[in-house]
Amino acid sequence: MPQPLSQGAPRPIDAKEARIGDMPAYMARPTEAAHPPILIIVAEIFGLNDHIRDVVRRFAAEGYLAIAPDFFFRVGDPAKETDLAAIRAIIMKVPDEEAMRDFDAALAFADSSGGDAARAAITGFCWGGRMAWLYAAHNPKLKAVVPWYGRLDGERTKNQPQWPIDVADRLSVPYLGLYGGADPSIPPPLVEQMRARLSAAPAKGEIMVYPDAPHAFFADYRESYRDAPARDAFARMLAFLKTQGAA
Repeated sequence: MPQPLSQGAPRPIDAKEARIGDMPAYMARPTEAAHPPILIIVAEIFGLNDHIRDVVRRFAAEGYLAIAPDFFFRVGDPAKETDLAAIRAIIMKVPDEEAMRDFDAALAFADSSGGDAARAAITGFCWGGRMAWLYAAHNPKLKAVVPWYGRLDGERTKNQPQWPIDVADRLSVPYLGLYGGADPSIPPPLVEQMRARLSAAPAKGEIMVYPDAPHAFFADYRESYRDAPARDAFARMLAFLKTQGAA
């Protein structure tokens, strides 16, 4: 499996399944770090699968107490589904407001497990990228947010009343968006709209677009994986987190 570039020698880690109340989660941390920064990792639409567990371990090896909460657990397990329509039906049942509480709980759990909530950040992929934007608006105490090809706009429903483009102009958390220029689900004009909204926000940051990268270019278990953008984006993210005091 391709491995994105690290910024140094990977650290030995401890990884385990966890429970935050009734919610399953997967957590990993550097073995020898006393009080590591916290990174919440929000899964793509396929849920808490082996790929996301691997991503958690990668970030732990970079020095983070990384935790991926299974915020779909009340309505189903998309990791066990193969039909895309069934997967979408599961994720649309999760109210954003409920997910925000789940991420709050994950952060508190990570803090009580020895992480440093004063150096907390969030990242997410695909649907998780959307949720990362929303959580950054929900929790202004975060040091940083890094959404990977997170949906920026869509249908407003009872469960999903807002999208990242709706909250962009009030965002105060520093951001690094990582997007593909060849992603038909997030066309370039929409990315430009998001940039324009963010320009009016207290937050500072950038949206990096890799011109030839498709959606899910970091997902190294899928045909969409693109090695060069994935490696560059991973290294860029680590450097960004460090500059924001989340490392």
